[in-house]
Amino acid sequence: MVKIANIELGEFPLLLAPMEDVSDPPFRKVCKANGADLMYTEFISSEGLIRDAAKSVQKLDIFDYERPIGIQIFGSDIDSMREAAIVSSQAGPDLIDINYGCPVKNVACKGAGAALLRDIPKMVKMTEEIVKATNLPVTVKTRLGWDENTKYIVETAERLQDIGIQALSIHGRTRVQMYKGEADWTLIGEVKNNPRMKIPIFGNGDIDSPQKALEYRNKYGIDGIMIGRASIGYPWIFNEIKHYMATGETLPGPTLEERVEVCRQHFTHSLEWKGEKLGIFEMRRHYTNYFRGLPHFKPLRMKLVQSEDIQEIYDTLDEIAATMSYEEVTT
Repeated sequence: MVKIANIELGEFPLLLAPMEDVSDPPFRKVCKANGADLMYTEFISSEGLIRDAAKSVQKLDIFDYERPIGIQIFGSDIDSMREAAIVSSQAGPDLIDINYGCPVKNVACKGAGAALLRDIPKMVKMTEEIVKATNLPVTVKTRLGWDENTKYIVETAERLQDIGIQALSIHGRTRVQMYKGEADWTLIGEVKNNPRMKIPIFGNGDIDSPQKALEYRNKYGIDGIMIGRASIGYPWIFNEIKHYMATGETLPGPTLEERVEVCRQHFTHSLEWKGEKLGIFEMRRHYTNYFRGLPHFKPLRMKLVQSEDIQEIYDTLDEIAATMSYEEVTT
């Protein structure tokens, strides 16, 4: 049984990665229904939280059906991060996660996210202050290093464990790599197999099939896997991995009707949480992913992304289910 502090996650948990503009409550709800064991909010700016910025505060919304769930925070100032941890704890999550992995320019170039990989002492000090500031378990998500010459993750993991984090998720790329190239899991395996490490180690990067998940579990010995991009428009990946690991059998992919139904559920949750205008607008980024590979989908996609009418969108989803066969999806 893998545990983060007293939070039981099963024998080999699958985690939904925190993804900006993706891992919101509507998306988390469909991932939870399809087998995600632990989920995180989108990353939340520490400065936004302590200044009570509406967008940051809204990201604190969590629901009991999502548990266990962590709130992830990022920032460059130690005092602000400490205060943000206190604010986040008051929202009632099961844990607090610190983002030391985001590579995007407007985060890293402001000294937050993966930028802390260039200043490990500051990363350790920041983490220590956050651990002291909350009674909740604190976890960290990070990368191998800033670049090829600064892959200090084995030593960094020890230092973070020593000041009290309860689990560590590692993306198998450097910041300089962004999301390019192939993720290197060898150092993730070294962290996990370091006899000094006692906390759970979760691997992240390029897991896009049940077969690869099983291969990497066996090869690197990690305690669980964090899945990001492969789940966008395809929340079924969690249950598919679990089934394959338990039975050695590959589940058939979702039927077209199942794709439409889960997309419909996602849209409904989006409307409930965001309201009509924003719910319609922000759902548009997901349609292509739900129906990727569907032949002759472009005209229907255009209807979905151009419509501002709720019923018209539901009707278009019905049209997709009615006019296209599952055989077309798979051929």
